[in-house]
Amino acid sequence: MLTMQYLLFISGGEIVLVMLLALLFFGSKAIPDIAKTMGKGMREFKKATNEIKRELDNHTSDIKKDIDEVSSTVKKETTDIQKDITDKLKD
Repeated sequence: MLTMQYLLFISGGEIVLVMLLALLFFGSKAIPDIAKTMGKGMREFKKATNEIKRELDNHTSDIKKDIDEVSSTVKKETTDIQKDITDKLKD
């Protein structure tokens, strides 16, 4: 079973040390504001990422539809040409 220490590649003691240093450096009143600001930033980043993905999916679906249309037209034309050739060879 993977624990938090293996996922972060740092031990529990190192996490405590980092938290203690953050508390000493920023103070107890500033840490919640910093965490809230980081949370908002992460939410905005995720929102922007999802919007970019949605835009790419919308534009690529149009391109895919066009490619499928061209592909089906080419297949139909090739089938018609093959049929004409085989009909001429039979005559």
